[in-house]
Amino acid sequence: MDIKAKIEEIVTKVKADPDFLKEFQADPVKAVEKITGTDLPDDVLNPIIDGVKAKISADNVKGMLGGIFGAKK
Repeated sequence: MDIKAKIEEIVTKVKADPDFLKEFQADPVKAVEKITGTDLPDDVLNPIIDGVKAKISADNVKGMLGGIFGAKK
Protein backbone atom coordinates (compact mmCIF):
# COMPACT_ATOMS: atom_id res chain seq x y z
CA MET A 1 0.00 0.00 0.00
CA ASP A 2 1.28 3.43 -0.93
CA ILE A 3 0.77 5.29 2.35
CA LYS A 4 1.45 8.74 0.87
CA ALA A 5 -1.17 8.19 -1.85
CA LYS A 6 -3.67 6.90 0.71
CA ILE A 7 -3.09 9.99 2.88
CA GLU A 8 -3.76 12.25 -0.12
CA GLU A 9 -6.91 10.29 -0.97
CA ILE A 10 -8.25 10.61 2.57
CA VAL A 11 -7.35 14.31 2.85
CA THR A 12 -9.22 14.96 -0.40
CA LYS A 13 -12.26 13.09 0.92
CA VAL A 14 -12.14 14.91 4.27
CA LYS A 15 -12.05 18.30 2.53
CA ALA A 16 -14.85 17.41 0.10
CA ASP A 17 -17.24 15.56 2.41
CA PRO A 18 -18.30 17.20 5.70
CA ASP A 19 -19.94 13.96 6.85
CA PHE A 20 -16.70 12.05 6.33
CA LEU A 21 -14.82 14.79 8.20
CA LYS A 22 -17.12 14.20 11.17
CA GLU A 23 -16.52 10.44 10.90
CA PHE A 24 -12.76 10.98 10.78
CA GLN A 25 -12.84 13.30 13.79
CA ALA A 26 -15.01 10.90 15.80
CA ASP A 27 -13.19 7.67 14.92
CA PRO A 28 -10.22 8.01 12.57
CA VAL A 29 -9.50 4.28 12.59
CA LYS A 30 -12.99 3.39 11.36
CA ALA A 31 -12.91 6.20 8.80
CA VAL A 32 -9.58 5.07 7.32
CA GLU A 33 -10.68 1.45 7.26
CA LYS A 34 -13.87 2.53 5.49
CA ILE A 35 -11.81 4.20 2.74
CA THR A 36 -9.35 1.33 2.39
CA GLY A 37 -12.03 -1.34 2.64
CA THR A 38 -9.87 -3.45 4.92
CA ASP A 39 -9.09 -3.93 8.60
CA LEU A 40 -5.51 -2.70 8.80
CA PRO A 41 -2.95 -3.32 11.54
CA ASP A 42 -2.09 -0.40 13.83
CA ASP A 43 1.43 -0.09 12.41
CA VAL A 44 -0.15 0.76 9.04
CA LEU A 45 -3.12 2.78 10.32
CA ASN A 46 -1.32 5.11 12.70
CA PRO A 47 1.04 6.65 10.10
CA ILE A 48 -1.92 7.21 7.77
CA ILE A 49 -4.00 8.87 10.49
CA ASP A 50 -1.06 11.00 11.63
CA GLY A 51 -0.31 11.98 8.03
CA VAL A 52 -3.90 13.01 7.36
CA LYS A 53 -4.05 15.09 10.54
CA ALA A 54 -0.73 16.76 9.73
CA LYS A 55 -1.74 17.52 6.14
CA ILE A 56 -5.09 18.99 7.18
CA SER A 57 -3.41 21.12 9.86
CA ALA A 58 -0.75 22.33 7.42
CA ASP A 59 -3.37 23.19 4.80
CA ASN A 60 -5.41 25.11 7.39
CA VAL A 61 -2.36 27.11 8.43
CA LYS A 62 -1.52 27.89 4.79
CA GLY A 63 -5.09 29.05 4.25
CA MET A 64 -5.02 31.32 7.28
CA LEU A 65 -1.65 32.77 6.35
CA GLY A 66 -2.76 33.30 2.79
CA GLY A 67 -5.75 35.24 4.09
CA ILE A 68 -3.56 37.36 6.32
CA PHE A 69 -0.64 37.94 3.98
CA GLY A 70 -2.31 37.43 0.62
CA ALA A 71 -4.67 40.40 0.77
CA LYS A 72 -3.53 43.39 -1.26
CA LYS A 73 -4.65 46.93 -0.70
